[in-house]
Amino acid sequence: MGMKLLFKQRFFSWLDSYDIYDEAGNTVYTVQGRLAWGHKLEVCDATGAPIGMVREEILTFLPRFTFYLNGQFIGQVKKEFTLFKPVFTLNYQGWRVEGDWLGWDYSVNDTYGNHVFQLSKQLFNFTDTYVIDVPDERNALLALMITLAIDAAKCSENG
Repeated sequence: MGMKLLFKQRFFSWLDSYDIYDEAGNTVYTVQGRLAWGHKLEVCDATGAPIGMVREEILTFLPRFTFYLNGQFIGQVKKEFTLFKPVFTLNYQGWRVEGDWLGWDYSVNDTYGNHVFQLSKQLFNFTDTYVIDVPDERNALLALMITLAIDAAKCSENG
């Protein structure tokens, strides 16, 4: 069964912090930025227990982020050099991330072209807000981590 997550940046926060809700408005995950060179985002479950980490690798030509679940490295996403549409390569099960030309909507597909999840930025909000549509909820946490990396990459590029 699928699920939709609403990814919303907290309005007043010195470090990156986000609340992630399900369609019923329940908090599913929270994300807290940690002091580090580059972005370091800790993902916690609804009880506040840390379960994942998204960490930016610094001193790279294009944005690159590593993913950890319960302290174990599981993959990496890096932005590719493209002229028109943002493309990210993910070294996790052959998934590929491709954005529209504005960089607001992203589609993630597996090696065989099967849809893994869709990410859409909602406009006209005070803070960054995304909707993550995940057909298989087992992929929800990784979908969130990829969303965090994309948002951080855009932040890094925009200064």
